Parts: sequence; structure tokens; C-alpha cells
Amino acid sequence: MEVEVEVETPNNSYWILKAYPFGILVLAAALNFMFGIDPIQISHPSSEIVGLLSCAAIILVINHSWIMTVTELTRNRFKIFASPEERVSSRHRKADITEEGILEIERCLNTHRNTTENIVYYILLLVIFPFVSPSQLAAWGWILLFPIARVGYTYSYFHGNDNTRGIFMSLALLSVYGMASYLALSFLFN
Repeated sequence: MEVEVEVETPNNSYWILKAYPFGILVLAAALNFMFGIDPIQISHPSSEIVGLLSCAAIILVINHSWIMTVTELTRNRFKIFASPEERVSSRHRKADITEEGILEIERCLNTHRNTTENIVYYILLLVIFPFVSPSQLAAWGWILLFPIARVGYTYSYFHGNDNTRGIFMSLALLSVYGMASYLALSFLFN
């Protein structure tokens, strides 16, 4: 007796997901041409760029504080403890955590994890980007877009709005690809 094995064929969303990062990269590169690409000139960042970096850092600290506060409030509300020692001293059992509590703390932890994973690439690019004398429009756009998008992402995740969360994730990715493509293009036009 032969058993038929159904082979799944990739649907449209499969191809969209595969092409998505390349589409964002192409859009970022095109925007860089609109912003103006200056040849690389290694120098100290201007006062304006240092101000932008400071503003971006403040927004990211506020976003992290928000995630941390919501996580702790969720732990408190559902009696979910960060360590076994806290649980033992509280006399609450792990089995007492409701399904809603598990889902809500998972939402908080996923927000933390996603933010941490994505900020690494942003910071790596920020170590170089301000020192190549980027055009002012590119600096304003790429440096501030990421932290603003992360705040939108956090809000959307905490409110369970997947579509909006995806838009903000794309904007954050656009910022990172924008800086990366600016660096590559300015090196090529040097």
C-alpha cells in the first residue's frame, strides 16, 4: 500500500518573505540617493550629529525603561517571579500561574528579546556612521528613524497590533539598511 505524501509548494507569502529584506535594502539605497551621498570624509561628528545621537540614545533608554516597567508590572499582576528564590519566598507555586499570565509575560520577554537583537546592528553601524560625515538629511533620517520605530514597535507589541508592529519593524530595518547602504555607497563614490 502506497502512502501519498503531499509536498507543500511555497505560496506567495513565502516568496514575499524571502524578497522582503532585499526590497527594504533597495528602498534604503534609493532613499540615500535622494538624501545625497557624500564621499567618505573621516572626521569628528558635527555638533548636530552628536545631538542626534544623544536624542536617539534617550529615546532608546525610554523605550527600554518602558519595556522593563511593563514586564515587572506583568510579573506582579500575575505573580510571576524572575527567580525560583523569589517564588519560594512568596509562597506562590509555579502551577498557580494562569495561561493569560504565561502569554502576557511571554509577550514582554519577546519584546525585550527582539529589541535587544535588533539594537545590536544599529549600534554597530552608529560606531562608524557619524565619523564618515554623512549628509545631514541622511544623518537625521537614519539615526532617528530607528529609535522612533522601536517605540512604535513596543507600543504595537504591547497592544497586540501585529500589522502596525510589522510596519514599525520594517521602518527600524530601513534605518539599519539605510546606514549600511550609505556607508557602502559613499565608499564606492569616494
